[in-house]
Amino acid sequence: MNHDSYEDAYIRAILDGVRTIAVVGASANPVRPSYLVMTYLAERGYTVYPVNPGQAGKVVAGLTFSRSLADVPVPIDMVDVFRAPEHVPQVLDEVLALAQRPKVLWTQLGVRDDAAAARAEAAGLQVVMNRCPKIEYGRLSGEIGWSGVNARTISARRPKLMGQGVQRLSIATRGPASER
Repeated sequence: MNHDSYEDAYIRAILDGVRTIAVVGASANPVRPSYLVMTYLAERGYTVYPVNPGQAGKVVAGLTFSRSLADVPVPIDMVDVFRAPEHVPQVLDEVLALAQRPKVLWTQLGVRDDAAAARAEAAGLQVVMNRCPKIEYGRLSGEIGWSGVNARTISARRPKLMGQGVQRLSIATRGPASER
């Protein structure tokens, strides 16, 4: 697969098809991008397990940190890697050692390892590299478009709010993730 670009349908199918996400390299610090991503995904109805050996057992924003992927108490659908590219092969080794393998290996912005991607795909995993699931979810659901920053649609119109507070859209065509 060409990992320079992805069809929207590919990304949408992944985000619509996974329920449980392990965030490897997650941080307990609320200003870190990994913290923002894990809490955002949890707010969108995903079951999120932060993985960081230095934070193991700690509960942050209602999410309990695991020491390793093997310590996550349920089968994982997607592994989101918030580690430097040189750590991706080691994370992939952990993924491939799991009794029930995840469907998806996703690496964050700036994280790319083509050899690891080829190994993951050969093992039957879908791979997304150098992308952020928070950004992709927001873009595909239209949340980012509200601010006029969606690359395909720029608008100065204010969004129509449904009820009180912030409107949360879903990428699914069959309702929010929390209803599935």
